[in-house]
Amino acid sequence: MSATPPGPVPGPTGPSLPVPDGLVEAFWAYERALMADDVETLDRLVARASTTLRGDAAGLLVGHDQVSAFRRSHGPAPRRRIVQTHVQVTDPDHALVVAVTELERGGRGQQTQLWARAVDGWVVTAAHVSAPAPALDSRIWRVVGDPLVPGAAGGPLAGESLAVKDLYAVAGQVVGAGNPAWEAAAPVERGDARVVDLLVEAGASVRGIARTDEFAYSLAGTNHHFGSPPNPRAPYRVSGGSSSGSASAVSLGHATIGLGTDTGGSIRVPAAYQGLYGIRTTHAAIATHGLLALAPSFDTVGWMTRDADLLALVGEVLLPDSPGGSSDLVVVPELLGLATPPVRAAVEGWIGDQGLVVRESWPLGELDAWRRAFSTWQAWEAWQVRGAWLAERLDTLGPDVRGRFAAASAVSRAEADAAQAVVAGARARVRELVGDRVLVLPSAPSVAPLVGEDLGRVREATLALTCLAGLGGLPAVSLPVTTSDGLPAGVCLVAGPGRDRDLLALAASLAG
Repeated sequence: MSATPPGPVPGPTGPSLPVPDGLVEAFWAYERALMADDVETLDRLVARASTTLRGDAAGLLVGHDQVSAFRRSHGPAPRRRIVQTHVQVTDPDHALVVAVTELERGGRGQQTQLWARAVDGWVVTAAHVSAPAPALDSRIWRVVGDPLVPGAAGGPLAGESLAVKDLYAVAGQVVGAGNPAWEAAAPVERGDARVVDLLVEAGASVRGIARTDEFAYSLAGTNHHFGSPPNPRAPYRVSGGSSSGSASAVSLGHATIGLGTDTGGSIRVPAAYQGLYGIRTTHAAIATHGLLALAPSFDTVGWMTRDADLLALVGEVLLPDSPGGSSDLVVVPELLGLATPPVRAAVEGWIGDQGLVVRESWPLGELDAWRRAFSTWQAWEAWQVRGAWLAERLDTLGPDVRGRFAAASAVSRAEADAAQAVVAGARARVRELVGDRVLVLPSAPSVAPLVGEDLGRVREATLALTCLAGLGGLPAVSLPVTTSDGLPAGVCLVAGPGRDRDLLALAASLAG
């Protein structure tokens, strides 16, 4: 990973003193040496004094000799890049430099250094390094192991680790579904869900069972009982749901594969919010045996990773062969227009790098009616599969999910039948429009909202985009992009039914 600076180091942030000559150059020389494990240069840039300090979560080193010995025996530092730097000059010979780092394995850290001007140049007299906290974070995980379930030896996914959304059966565990009352009454599972079994047989070890929004009936990742899993790519913003725990586990580097589900966008939204690769598979392409249902007409298996090659490798284990088709990209301006300006610009920038892309206008006057029908039929099905248990237990749900289930309980048979008819018509029309091409649209219309923000309008705007793949029963792959202000967003590729592997191969080629 390059140690090339992202731009000038801003400063000073304190008294209006100029940044001293040579400080910025020394800072970047230190960073390059750290990434190269150049211990001689690092030794030269650390003050040779008994008062030199270096601290991290493991403890405090005092004196140049201890710091030097640590660096020589510790091995290479975790690969990272610096995303933010700030300088506070205290006097012409001393300055504090604070750097925000982003680790290659996932998550963000921070490095604080006190620099002093010595006879031979600038040296570090004190440093503190912080890195992402290890598991267990109960916002992310319900159960973890080391591993919880070992993978088979020698499979194609050997060495990979799996965060399993708390809707899938794992032998010896209960399915908690993000709700403490359900978890307390749930039976211990005697066997694994089919998809978990296939991944373990392929060599992936189950790291743990990851949190979900209650019964997967959300797109935000703000579980009322356990809190919002952290979003390391966009601090203080929501993680995206309902596969939120799986997404955060992957983003933080706790697992390499996040197994989730996508009914209305629950893979694509957290992938976009956290800068991950993710796939919602063709409806019924992968067996849902052992998966707690929300709305069977739309529920699909999906997963997230930090790179496109691993996303595709999982697909080789789980997915049938693709029928093939064109890789021609088509963009619909009316769909791009549903995104906020920063996300739209990021997606347009990605499109501009792809060469020939067809732009065409689609007759989308019924899109709002399609979204409403999607939500109504989803609600009807959700109440059919969970209503018997929830009828006397709505008070066990958080306010947002309780409101959705309460509304679901009021959907009449006539309203459900009318919605189902619209859904059936929309499915045929969406498949016709996509054809054998690849539709490009935003994975989510906005960047991740701030924690505590009103999410009602965000949900409706998101479903207007995400419902298209759900209505069509189509595969959709989310690729990460970044907005001009540095926040993660997603480009979504949608293709015809069964073309999951085509999309995964396309994503891998575009990422390369």
